Amino acid sequence: MTTPDLVALINAEDAKIAPAIAKENSHIAAAIDAAGQRYNRGGRLIYAGAGTSGRLGVLDAAELVPTYGIPPERAVGLIAGGMSAMFKSVEGAEDSAKLAEHDLKRLNLNANDTVIGIAASGRTPYAIGALAFAQQTKALAISVACVPDSVLAQHADIAIAPVVGPEVITGSTRMKAGTAQKMVLNMLSTGVMIRAGKVFENLMVDVLPTNAKLVDRAERIIAATTGVDQIQAATLLKAAGHKVPVAIVMAKTELDAADATQVLADHDGVISAVLAAWEAEHGHK
Repeated sequence: MTTPDLVALINAEDAKIAPAIAKENSHIAAAIDAAGQRYNRGGRLIYAGAGTSGRLGVLDAAELVPTYGIPPERAVGLIAGGMSAMFKSVEGAEDSAKLAEHDLKRLNLNANDTVIGIAASGRTPYAIGALAFAQQTKALAISVACVPDSVLAQHADIAIAPVVGPEVITGSTRMKAGTAQKMVLNMLSTGVMIRAGKVFENLMVDVLPTNAKLVDRAERIIAATTGVDQIQAATLLKAAGHKVPVAIVMAKTELDAADATQVLADHDGVISAVLAAWEAEHGHK
């Protein structure tokens, strides 16, 4: 094939991914609701997989921390063979279901947690072992595979299976299957974060302002959602202890930082719920 032809072929195959995921939308929505309920009770999102699937889980977990301002222990990525397997294949690790159980026991898995087992083939022992142990401990078990009726799905409370078909390079599941898994994990974790109050309108309100760029972003979020200018937003952010949701509530309700913090806690950190309750009691500001 010419290079333009092979690029066109890969692109045509990639175009099949989103429609395959769309067929799983109801399962993804159910997973978000179930995982979100557990997360809001203090549970964790725990990803488990081997090879590409494991790396995608670690990536999703790692990126939730700065994006949504959550403690790193609330989103954990487990990869067969440990963190060194992120960069170099660890032979045999994916074939051990017991290794997954060992890794989850070290985390003191409990019934509020959600375990997401990821395996393109749906038959990776490490991912299967993770979900089997999750079910034993009454944690929520979610499977993400790219084949129908997989062994992995048999160990899941909710099974997500976008069937993307054979890869352009046979067995190279880092391609369509990997892209599908990444897209599903994006939807799943983003949905859980929305249900946890980490998003207001379409903005990441729990971003951690740890450098000048992120401080500027935090101020712009406050300005965009409240109508104040950026100078006022900066003052609010400082008064709120650099917590964007607190600053937004302060601007919208005229509460001080302590009271805004308390009312947010009373509404599980969901700004829209705070503002709806405030409007119902005091009228629109």
